[in-house]
Amino acid sequence: MRHTLCDMKSAMLSIRLDENLETLLDEASQRQHKSRSEIAREALRRQLRIGQFESLRRKVMPYAEAQGYWTDEDVFKELS
Repeated sequence: MRHTLCDMKSAMLSIRLDENLETLLDEASQRQHKSRSEIAREALRRQLRIGQFESLRRKVMPYAEAQGYWTDEDVFKELS
């Protein structure tokens, strides 16, 4: 199924960018051949997912530590 912009519900968000951040956004937009909005949406989506991951990790860590998993390396060793 192909979606168009007309199919998507969207909200508008306005933010203020300092000069340096605006320059970085413009450069990324040109380099990636994407709109400033696309770059900002991707960055926001990524940052929110990182926040979710960190929150889940904080909840799980006491259980992992109780099983002897103190670091990511401990988990990788177990799974390898």
